[in-house]
Parts: sequence; C-alpha cells; structure tokens
Amino acid sequence: MSNPLTEAFILGKAFAEVVTEKVEDSLTHILSDIGKFDAETRQRLEEFAREVKARAEAQKQKTDNPTTITVTADTTVDLQELLDELRAEIARLKAELNNYRQKS
Repeated sequence: MSNPLTEAFILGKAFAEVVTEKVEDSLTHILSDIGKFDAETRQRLEEFAREVKARAEAQKQKTDNPTTITVTADTTVDLQELLDELRAEIARLKAELNNYRQKS
C-alpha cells in the first residue's frame, strides 16, 4: 500500500517539473521573438536611413544642376504649349540679338 503523503509529494514534484519546463519554453520563445523583433526593427531603421540619405543625395544633385528639368506624369502643363512658348522666346531673343548686332 502506498503512502498518500508520498504520492502527494511525487505528484507535487512532477507538477513543479512540468510547470518549470513550460515556463522555460515560454520564456525561451518570448526572448526569441523579442530578438527577432529587435533585429527586424534595426534592419528596417537601417533601410529607412539609407532611403533618406539616397533621397537627400538625389535632391542635392537636383539643386546642384539647375539646368535639369524634370517633367513628371503629374504635370498639368501642356508640353506642346510650353515648347511653342520656348520657341517664340528664342525667336524674340534672336531678333533682339540681330538688332543689337546691326546697331553696333
């Protein structure tokens, strides 16, 4: 015949061992997830910083080279109208230049 006190002790010890293992597993998984989250966050921040630097460099190059004209699909200016205006301006400048040369 078993002693109920011994059985309770053995049952309590087994319960404590199982609970300890489960807590260790849970803690390990939680720490692993935190590590993954930290690594992913650092990677995203590095990518964000690289993108910001690239855009800043592109903007700097745009301002350093003011002769470059960028036309995007969002532009509401009629390109043919713009070309006509530029050609007219060139014609006016040529006429002024010819007048200046003739007077000199």
